[in-house]
Amino acid sequence: MEKTDIKNLKDIQHLVDTFYSKIRKDKLLKGIFEGVIQDRWPEHLEKMYRFWQTVLLDAHTYQGSPFAPHVHLPVEKKHFDRWVQLFFETVNSNFSGERADRAKWQGERMAEMFYIKINYYNNSSVSPLV
Repeated sequence: MEKTDIKNLKDIQHLVDTFYSKIRKDKLLKGIFEGVIQDRWPEHLEKMYRFWQTVLLDAHTYQGSPFAPHVHLPVEKKHFDRWVQLFFETVNSNFSGERADRAKWQGERMAEMFYIKINYYNNSSVSPLV
């Protein structure tokens, strides 16, 4: 099967659904995600569709602050590294093209920034604005 680029909401949904099905089976990450999301997976996935639709398709359907829900998660560098690894695997096995490359760049950039900010707030008396 020839891979194509991410073109529409259906592609975003496939990317998100495939990625989070990997997360939910991953030994390192599933407990963290299940602990926070619990039975709200449909709501979370819908939010991720809107986020990636905004980032990759310029549809501006996502509103909110992506970092705020992550600030108090019990995560370390290894968790972000695994997240990026699974995200890249998902993109690479399903898509190819400019938006697919942009998705990987954005995912890696976001993981790096979240890691830096979480470390900062864990080692500071300052609280993030939500």
